[in-house]
Order: sequence, then structure tokens, then C-alpha cells
Amino acid sequence: MKVCVVQPAYSTDYAESDRYFEDQLRLLSQCDESMDLIVMPESCDVPCLAKTKEQSEASSQKYFPKLLEAATETAKRCHAMLFFNARSKTEKGLRNTTYALNREGEIVGTYDKQHLTPGEVTKTRLDSDYTYEFSEPTVIEMEGIRFGFLTCYDFYFYESFAALARKSVDVIIGCSHQRSDTHLALEIITQNLAYQTNAYVVRSSVSMDERSDIGGGSMIVAPTGKILANLYSKVGLATAELDPKDKYYKPAGFGNPPAAHYEYIEQGRRPWKYRPAGSAIVRHDEVMPYPRTCAHRGFNTIAPENSMPAFGAAVAMGAEEIEFDLWFTKDGEVVSMHDSTLDRVSDGTGKIRQYTLEELRALDFGFKRGEVFRGMRIPTFEEILQKFACHCVMNIHLKTAGEKPEYLDRVVELIHKYDCEKYVYFMTGDDDLMALLQKKYPEITRCCGGGKDKWGIVERAIKYGCKKVQLFKGYFNQEMIDKAHANGIICNVFWSDDPAETEQFLDMGIDVILTNDYHTIAQVVAKREKYITY
Repeated sequence: MKVCVVQPAYSTDYAESDRYFEDQLRLLSQCDESMDLIVMPESCDVPCLAKTKEQSEASSQKYFPKLLEAATETAKRCHAMLFFNARSKTEKGLRNTTYALNREGEIVGTYDKQHLTPGEVTKTRLDSDYTYEFSEPTVIEMEGIRFGFLTCYDFYFYESFAALARKSVDVIIGCSHQRSDTHLALEIITQNLAYQTNAYVVRSSVSMDERSDIGGGSMIVAPTGKILANLYSKVGLATAELDPKDKYYKPAGFGNPPAAHYEYIEQGRRPWKYRPAGSAIVRHDEVMPYPRTCAHRGFNTIAPENSMPAFGAAVAMGAEEIEFDLWFTKDGEVVSMHDSTLDRVSDGTGKIRQYTLEELRALDFGFKRGEVFRGMRIPTFEEILQKFACHCVMNIHLKTAGEKPEYLDRVVELIHKYDCEKYVYFMTGDDDLMALLQKKYPEITRCCGGGKDKWGIVERAIKYGCKKVQLFKGYFNQEMIDKAHANGIICNVFWSDDPAETEQFLDMGIDVILTNDYHTIAQVVAKREKYITY
């Protein structure tokens, strides 16, 4: 099988788009009947840098019809399978899509880029909703060859390589840009991909400049990691002969029978050692749509407040956020409970900080809600993270004003340990604590609470660089909500368990409703049209 990669020139000057597009088509016309597989780069219908949504859409509208016609004609003329990348239309906007054409020029499948760059989300505003949902790797089979796909930014997410390998793909199509990487880095990345998946990688990119040592790197790599062809920064075509069914097998550990590298790795995989992942992971705080329902102290109308059953019930029913309170024990451990004293929710008395964690563990935190909960123990912050990190956004009310600074270090250490910095935010009404958080932990989003100045909450949020405010029912008005929004600040409200009241709050522009009755209020919030604030 003869494989060809096409590498056209690229410019950051959008005004040059016509010339660069025509040059791209001229390269395509140089493909001939000796070729069985032709791969083109990413964004063929946006041949020069588009800095805005308007430029991106205008370019695609102008060039896509000509591109599709040329690709179809080339596949037929060369009697070759052909892959090109361009925009595709959905109800939610345009997507970054790779098209697979058979030898008759028919589109037999598509692949939507799974890891959009920040610019594609916030500047050119491509449809990204599908990227926050679980999906299996795309596989398109033609002539008995199993094709897998990665597009540009996808190449950096090595954790996805194992998923591709499990699909037993023969060839990975890489329509790419990767315009900031050196030739050496591109070789390393592509060789690693081929070796990890036991597949050929056919990567097509664009030349930034024929004298440049970055970008470009259109190449063909074998499962052994051997580079069969590499254009570096040259504009043109590169070809190689290969057998897509020719795999690389090695001993699966010293003295063992041969196996593919990924098969050997699977024998010892420890997924719990890596970053949180899987179908239960939700969008992080910056990109999760509003309005949201926040389960105050968990779903506490059906289970004890600030308990694992209350949190679990809310998350299982789809709560976008849960809210809980954190205190420190006598020995510096972090636990969740609302009151500073134990009397209301347990069989203990006195203040939390007077007890060690071991002493608190001996108390019953469930029986006051009924016999079915008897024997329940106070949850630690780490236990909450172990079960629910990245499964929801966590509104963390810090009841830690005046505590030792190193205690707060422990809270942040746990957040980093469970890889959920983007899924949490700190809420407090204490100005001194807010100033400390702003200075010491700027990477964790802050939410300003009412504290001693509920009516001045928006001004205080601006002062301390908060992205959110938690308005207290009865102590806010429309002017405060409008001012917060004008300054890019999200508005929570504490609290509402009444559907009619919730409707009123949403009409005023409240973004997040804290509630004790999650199921009732979530149904009201779910009827509202979703919006994203970035």
C-alpha cells in the first residue's frame, strides 16, 4: 500500500487565504494513481489563521464546497482512500471534523476532534458540547483496514492512546497543525503514539516556513517507531510503502511470549493511580452551563446533612453542585459538618475543634435522622473527594477563620491530590480569610459570602477578585445582581426550597440556586435555557 501525506504552506495572515487555499489544491492535484491512501492537514477550509468566529465561519463557507469537490475528484482520479479535515455543521455550530472518503469519492465516515484547544472554544467558538461526554474512540473500516483518528491537540493526550490501542486499529489518521512544536518533539510524540498503539501513524500538517524548525512534520511512522517519511518544513508530498497489517510484537516482559506493547501494559494497568476519568466525570466549573442547582449540605431532605449519603444522592440524581462545610479537628484533620458544635447532629457535645478525628469517629452522626442511619460517622474532606472529585462542582464553605494557616494548606493539598482544582470553589464571608485565599491560593476560585456586610457583598467580591458571590435571601436586590454580572461575577443565592420563589430568583438572573430539597428545585431549574459565561 502506498501512503501519501500532503503538506501545504500556512500563513497567519488571514488576508492571504485565497492564495494559500489555491496552493493547497495544486498540491492535491499532484497526487497520482499509484497512491492508495492520501491524508491532508487540519482545517483545510481555513487555510490561514482565523482569529475570530466570524473569520472561521466565513472561510469555511467560502472554501468548503471547493475543497469537498477537489477531495472527491482526487479520490476518484487516484482511486485512493482520502482523509481531509474541515468544518462540519451541527445545530450548535461548526465542528472540527475529519472526513473519510473511499476510492469512489464517497464520504464513509467522520471523526470529530475530541480535544478542542482553548481558542477553538472561546474565540472561534466551535461546537464543543460533545467533548464533555463519554465516547469511545472512532473507528472507520475500509477494505479490512481499521482506521483510528487523532486531530492536532488530540496528540498531546497520551491517556487516550490506550483506548485507541484497545480498538485494534491498523492506521491512525492525524490531520494536524501543532504549529508550535519542534520537529524533534513532533517525531517523539508520533513515534510514541505508533509504538503504544501498534499502528501506523499517518500525520499531515502545514509548513509554517520552509526554513522553520517548528510546525510541519508531516510524517509516516511504523508501529516499531521507525519513521518512514518526514517532510519537516518542506511544502509538498511525501510517500511510503507499507503493509497496514504488519504489526510489531515483542516479549511481554523478559522471557515471555511476544505481544503488542499495549497488551503487555494492560496486564499491569492501575487506573486508580492516574487522573480521575470516565463516564462519571462532568464539565468543570468554568465550562459547566448555568443556571445550576446546588444541593445544600447534599440532598439533606432525604439523608443527614453533610453526609456521604446526602452527597451521593445528589450526585447520582445529577446535581451540578454540592455545598458542604469544612472544619478542622483538634489534630488538624479536615471534616465536614455545618455547626461548630456537635449537639444538634450527633450524640456528642461541645465544639469540633475540641476533638481529635479518632474521637469524632466514635460518635454517631446518623441516628438523629432515624434508625436507618444509626452508626453513621462524620466524613472527612478526603473521603468526600475520594468518592465525588470531578463528579460535580463543590461549593466549599470554609469555617476556618482564625485557624492555623497550615491547616488551610492541608485543604488545598487534598484538592491538588485529587486533581479537582477546576471543580471546587471556596466560599466565605470573612474578609480576612478572603484576603488570605486571594494571596496564598489564587488558583482556587473564590466566592464571597455575606458575612458582616451582606449588602456590600458585590463590592467586596470585586475587591478580593472573586468570581462568584453567594447572596443571602432577603439581603439583595436586582441592582446587586446586575452589578455582579457587569463585573463578570456569578450569582449564587442561599437558599430556596420553594418552586415559585426559585422561578422569581431565576427571572432576576440568579445563576445558582442553593437548596435543601434538591429534586424539587432541580426540576424547576432544568426547564430554563442553559448558558455558558466564558
